[in-house]
Amino acid sequence: MLRLSHSVKRRVPLYKASGNRLLVSAREKVDRRNAPRFETPAVLEFEDGSRFHGVSFGAKKSTAGEVVFTTGMVGYPEALTDASFKGQILNMTFPMIGNYGVPCTKTLDKYGLNKNIESDRIHAAGMIVQDYSNHHSHWNAAQSLSEWLESEGIPGIAGLDTRAITKKIRSTGAMAGRIIVEGSDTPDFVDPNETNLAALVSTKEVKMFGEGNPLKILAVDCGIKYNIIRSLCARGAEVKLVPWNHDISSEIGWYDGLFISNGPGDPAIMEETTKQLAKAMALQGDDVKPIFGICLGNQLLGRAAGATTYKLPFGNRGQNQPVNNLKTGQSYITAQNHGYALDGKTLPSEWDELFVNANDGTNEGIIHKSKPYFTAQFHPEHCGGPTDTEFLFDTFLDAVRAKEKGPITSLVQRPIIARPQVKKVLVLGSGGLSIGQAGEFDYSGSQAIKALKEENIETILINPNIASVQTNIDRSSEAQASNVYYLPVNPDFVEQVIKRERPDGILISMGGQTALNCGVELHEKGILQKYGVQVMGTQIDVINATEDREIFNQKLAEINEHVAQSEAVESVDEAVRAAYEIGFPVMIRSAFALGGLGSGICEDEAELRRMAQKAFAGSPQILVERSMKGWKEVEYEVVRDAAGNCITVCNMENFDPLGIHTGDSIVIAPSQTLSNREYHMLRETALKVVRHLGIVGECNIQYALNPYSEEYCIIEVNARLSRSSALASKATGYPLAFVAAKLALGINLPELKNSVTKSTTACFEPSLDYCVAKIPRWDLSKFENVSTEIGSSMKSVGEVMSIARNFEEAIQKALRMVEPAIEGFEPRFDELPHDELVKALGKPTDRRIYQIAQALKSGQLTIDEVHEITKIDTWFLSRLQGIADCDVNLTGKSLDAVTAPELIEAKKLGFSDRQLGRMFGCLDDDVRVKRKSLDIVPSVKQIDTLAAEYPAQTNYLYMTYNGSEHDVPAQDANNGVMVLGSGAYRIGSSVEFDWCAVSCIRTLRKLGYRAVMLNYNPETVSTDYDECDQLYFEELSKERVMDVNDREAVQGVVVSVGGQIPNNLALPLHKAGVKILGTHPTMIDSAEDRYKFSMLMDEAGVPQPAWKELTSMQEARDFADRVGYPCLVRPSYVLSGAAMNVAYTHEDLENVLGQAVAVSSDHPVVITKFIQGAKELELDAVAKDGKVIAAAIS
Repeated sequence: MLRLSHSVKRRVPLYKASGNRLLVSAREKVDRRNAPRFETPAVLEFEDGSRFHGVSFGAKKSTAGEVVFTTGMVGYPEALTDASFKGQILNMTFPMIGNYGVPCTKTLDKYGLNKNIESDRIHAAGMIVQDYSNHHSHWNAAQSLSEWLESEGIPGIAGLDTRAITKKIRSTGAMAGRIIVEGSDTPDFVDPNETNLAALVSTKEVKMFGEGNPLKILAVDCGIKYNIIRSLCARGAEVKLVPWNHDISSEIGWYDGLFISNGPGDPAIMEETTKQLAKAMALQGDDVKPIFGICLGNQLLGRAAGATTYKLPFGNRGQNQPVNNLKTGQSYITAQNHGYALDGKTLPSEWDELFVNANDGTNEGIIHKSKPYFTAQFHPEHCGGPTDTEFLFDTFLDAVRAKEKGPITSLVQRPIIARPQVKKVLVLGSGGLSIGQAGEFDYSGSQAIKALKEENIETILINPNIASVQTNIDRSSEAQASNVYYLPVNPDFVEQVIKRERPDGILISMGGQTALNCGVELHEKGILQKYGVQVMGTQIDVINATEDREIFNQKLAEINEHVAQSEAVESVDEAVRAAYEIGFPVMIRSAFALGGLGSGICEDEAELRRMAQKAFAGSPQILVERSMKGWKEVEYEVVRDAAGNCITVCNMENFDPLGIHTGDSIVIAPSQTLSNREYHMLRETALKVVRHLGIVGECNIQYALNPYSEEYCIIEVNARLSRSSALASKATGYPLAFVAAKLALGINLPELKNSVTKSTTACFEPSLDYCVAKIPRWDLSKFENVSTEIGSSMKSVGEVMSIARNFEEAIQKALRMVEPAIEGFEPRFDELPHDELVKALGKPTDRRIYQIAQALKSGQLTIDEVHEITKIDTWFLSRLQGIADCDVNLTGKSLDAVTAPELIEAKKLGFSDRQLGRMFGCLDDDVRVKRKSLDIVPSVKQIDTLAAEYPAQTNYLYMTYNGSEHDVPAQDANNGVMVLGSGAYRIGSSVEFDWCAVSCIRTLRKLGYRAVMLNYNPETVSTDYDECDQLYFEELSKERVMDVNDREAVQGVVVSVGGQIPNNLALPLHKAGVKILGTHPTMIDSAEDRYKFSMLMDEAGVPQPAWKELTSMQEARDFADRVGYPCLVRPSYVLSGAAMNVAYTHEDLENVLGQAVAVSSDHPVVITKFIQGAKELELDAVAKDGKVIAAAIS
């Protein structure tokens, strides 16, 4: 039979691809990243004796201090130069650090302050990172992080499990530790808090900033950050900076307002400052002047007022700390860095607590009842961090300007928010799946229904998609609507349902563009007003403002926000005129369109006329705008409630530059190459835009960011749940659709709990300590005469999402998830000559990532050359080069010769056992045996939304080799059942298999079995962590299923509800000793293997067309000549008839046989006589022990 016959096989075997034949013999280790290597051993040792081994970067010296962690995902230059970290060894929870290098640390601004850092030197004693980026990429970088640390004499240690360290600090409290670098002296443990640290970092002399400004501010320097001074000066203040123990009373005649800065250490030590502040606050009459304190300033003012302070177990340090104003109910996301707190309960009666931390309830600020004194424990000056509370500087200086003597009132006025009164809500679904609108809306709709039912709202659903989970007839589920109408989502049918059901409200943001457009039309026709139905969440005028390109641009112009030069037009001729005014090339975008339909980049008039004509066929309006092709594309998922509380849940960076629809782009979360300024600049803009538009619920905002400056343009805002929303939700663990539905009911963010931790607030911004990679799946090969180029109009039919602790592991996992036949980041398809490769890389197609693999692995192109062609950031390409180099270095070695460190490095880079087996010339099972004998196994980690800062009661898990401990214990043998999901949606395998998987796990749980779900599709309901007992967002591969099986000790695995991918694993898993529940794997094999199936039918006496297994091309021709054309070629173990084709001639036969072998290279291909004009019937049945107990014919 035909299996691997090279006479018809088209794909180049992996072991022969891309120059490997030249590189296999190389025995010298190649390293083509042109980046420094760090190999000096170092150890992080805690005072309790625990040790973490890594490598040294930065200064080659040892250090000691208090080990603390910070959850900020950007802003390491700002953090290191924050004096509040004096004497502390800083553990960065975000795993990859150094990505964007370090800007010039000598550049000064107009006030004479260092522009890019927060003080004149690094104050942290040391730095701990998991993965130090030895290649940095940023237009503003002047040096690498390691070079900067070395120049300042600060050591760093990399290669540690920073999540494990964070959990240790979280459970035991901040403790003394030391970084010991090989070859240097070992320092003693120290407790820096026993020292007056503020005295060490405070200015020694009086300094003036913003001289000549009208408002005179005396700033007591306890470790002040430069951006505090800058924020005061920019608002009209002349700042006199004085030492921590300066005689404040001597300045009473000079200053208009008093400011007390942030700083390090224990406030109880600073008795001199406290006494000075007590005198200042005791002043009466005209001597009363506004006082504002930040961070340590809050604690010092509190102590001066008579309150006490205490040491926090591990402090609050990061950029996502939620703070509630107790007077107004408003919530803010803040940057914080403190190890001590003020005890609000000990405040005297003339003071009130103003702010509290929404997570742990600690004090975050106080306010005087009758005098203009107030404080913030957090950092309104940000840097690094969010800018939400920068207005506090305005509050302070407005009081100074007004010579305020009484209390600050602007911070205590509570807004009145009316909550909509509804009892019954109609939810519009998305209808049938299409390109650009798939299973993500089944997920969002199911979440919304769950949220509404939790609030005792009767829920009506309209959705004709019978394969979706939300239309399930299982009434016992909390995610099922009260009534489901299988009707088209259009105004006529929706009106009939409204007339019958009489709902109070309608939710149109959970059903994609279909539901949104329908809702707009219902409004415009007056149907909603006629029946008294109110739109829940974002209102119709807001939706129109985001969908109508002209109105959208006008709205953004009102707040001086950046959009590309553009013009909305309604005819082809108008489009041509606009294009000439703007200048070619231009981008056109359709209004009210799905998945970028009707959009594209036009290089000239002819191309514009052609594309515009197509666009107008589906939209009444298009936008002609300046092309920014080659810029970075960045997205933020934003949530806002009716009270104006606003958060960004996730930011994402496209691997591919602008010009490719985000749905067709590889996307990385969070962003990897944005600096703190860029990250928070775009975040601040997102909040500003969403508030101005008046969005209530969730929305997606997309940017183009110039890769050589801070110039940006807003591309679009989607005022609804989208595919990006589903990705962001699964990437962070934040249930976006669920929360958005609650907000639509008028519930505000601070009222909601974080569903992962069960204890902290939902009004927060997730901090990730991992990397997520999303890769689209295209099925373009299933269409004839369809271009494989990808651009601004989406063509993908599904997507996958991987989770790992570095980019390399994430990208390799994701590539395998897209298609089981893909092994990872390595060449695929025919090898291209140099010129053809360059040309191919210049025009993005669904094969480009594999062409990059060929270029980097073979050495045909360098990192910089690939960047010049593709404009993909060199940070990503350098990481990919590391994967290719590891492949080259290990290929050709024998398994016995491979060392444990080499094997560990390969696994950390994301190589699977199958890849390693190919490289070592052995079976993947052999690799598994070897690595397990060396105790090289993946760690199980939780997705907890808070980077391990707080304990999480979550079952949302992933596996990584970049870890040293498990977050959850291994299970003893139990009654659990592992259910394998469907993987990526594709043509022939879609949401119907998610329905099957969800139905399975719900039934298992009802029957009392522990349900373990394994899937990697972010658009699915099955990957909601509350649907099962344990969720592994992981690969559907033999290797990973066995890894999970080793940890979970389930009684068996269900492969029958996830479609073809799990089915194909049945026999390999069975042979590896995993118990398959249901149909026996050998029987599954008999059905999937075309040769065995045909033999079985003959033995059973079941009539079938003439058939033959193939052994050669000649036998295939002979068979066709004998039975006559047409003939049907049937490969084994394939999905939805992939490569199953009818041949009418010998030429057809040779072509389709090649396709069949390519998709079924390890299994038989059978050829049969094709019966023309026959009727096709299907029988679906449920059977037990070989007997049918229920069946249906269609």
